[in-house]
Formats: sequence, C-alpha cells, structure tokens
Amino acid sequence: MNDVRTAHLIDLALEEDAGLGDLTSRAIFPAKHRSRAVIDAKQDLVICGLEVAAAVFTRVDPGLKVKLLAADGDRVPRGRAVLRVEGPTVALLTAERTALNFLQRLSGIATQARRFADAVRGTGVRIVDTRKTTPGYRALEKYAVRCGGCFNHRSSLGEHVLIKDNHTAAAGSLTRAVRLAQAAAPHTAKIEVEAATLGQVSQACRAGAGAILLDNMTPAEVHRAVGLIAGRATIEVSGGVRFETLHDYAIPGVDVISIGALTHSAVAVDLSLTVLK
Repeated sequence: MNDVRTAHLIDLALEEDAGLGDLTSRAIFPAKHRSRAVIDAKQDLVICGLEVAAAVFTRVDPGLKVKLLAADGDRVPRGRAVLRVEGPTVALLTAERTALNFLQRLSGIATQARRFADAVRGTGVRIVDTRKTTPGYRALEKYAVRCGGCFNHRSSLGEHVLIKDNHTAAAGSLTRAVRLAQAAAPHTAKIEVEAATLGQVSQACRAGAGAILLDNMTPAEVHRAVGLIAGRATIEVSGGVRFETLHDYAIPGVDVISIGALTHSAVAVDLSLTVLK
C-alpha cells in the first residue's frame, strides 16, 4: 500500500462524510462521553483493510484506541470480531461509516480473490488482477487481491510494455508495433502482446514477444495457442473467463489468467460496528 495516498484517501472520505461534523452524535453525547465498540463479521469472509480502518478512527480523534483482533488475509468466520475501538463516543460514531466502507470494500475483494485462488490451487496457474480498479484506490485494491491469495498484474502503464489491439491498429501491424517497442523500451522490459487470433499468436512469436496475452479465446483455441507458442513466451489468458469456466482455461502451458472481476465486480462483505453496553 502507498501510505501517503492511503492517508489522502482517508482524508477525502472523511471530508465527504463528516466535513460538517456529525450533527446527530454531537447533539446526543457530551464531549466527555466514552464508548467501546467492536466490528464483527456477519458472514464468512477474508478480512482486509484493518489497518486502514484503524487509521480512520485515529484520524478522526487520536484519543480513540484501536485493537486489531485479526490480520489482513485471515479467513474470518461469521460472528468473529475483527477490531475493537474505545474512546470518545462522538469521534467513534463519526468514524464508523468511513472505516466500514474501506473495510467492507477491501474485504470483498480479498474474499473474491480467495475463491479464485482456491479454485486453481495445484494447477500451477497464477490468477492476477487488471487495471480495472476504482480510480485512486488501485494500490489498496491490489493489496486486497494479494491478501486473498492472488497476484498483481502491472499497477500502471509505466511498469511493462503491453501492446494491445489499439496499439497494433495505430502502428499498422502487430509486427511493427513489437519492433518499435523493442527499439524504444528499456532492455529490462518484457514485451507482452495481446493476440485475439491464432494468426496473431504466430506473428507475436516470430516478432520475439516475451509474453503473449490470449484475448477472448475459447479453451480449444487456448490449447492450440499453447502448442504454437511451445514455451517461447509466457502465456496469459484474459477476457471471457468466469469463475464457472476457470478450470477450462487453467490448462498445462498457461502461466497466468487475468481476471478483471477480482476488483471491478467484487461485492462488499457484511461487517458491522456494535457499541457495547
């Protein structure tokens, strides 16, 4: 995680939710009123974002004391408490929704990632995420993917070369795009090429691509592409892969399957904060 960016996101979220203060809590509780509360799981889940949630509480009021009762990446059963907080009641309740928003979103991604990671265990295939993330939240969401047992693809356009269909179209041909990239990219950069047809797979191999992304191919086409590549490049499968069809694509020779749904379609999990009497 990027601590500076995370701190900025926390400030933005608190300004959005509590920039004018918590009118309800301030109307009911005097400044010296104190409470204890726990956040617990209302479903089985993989927890992620505990330190972010803790930072939300202490950002609202450093006098709030937070104890983490689990660690990011833990499988948490329904009913288990994951965080305890105590201190000024107004501050605790002001921070509640923002802390839960971070925790529920990141735990939803981690829980989704764990399903995918478990599904391919023993196949040798890595499940990776994509750049289909919430704007500004990429570092956190990719951290959640790792907490769920999957892996990260590139985090930005500057990390490695990935020649996609629009690059190929604008360059005039796949081969020309690869040659231009090879001439300009750092010598340490791996050149990855998106291929939507077996003909493009052959072109990418001849051009010397270090990795080939098989885009929206059927499992049968992936089998044929693996044979054509014959170990000359890292093989990534992407597009059209659902959880239900994951095993159809996790075939020998495939190294990586990228799944945008790890982040863009993850559902927030059910966690709640309860004030203890």
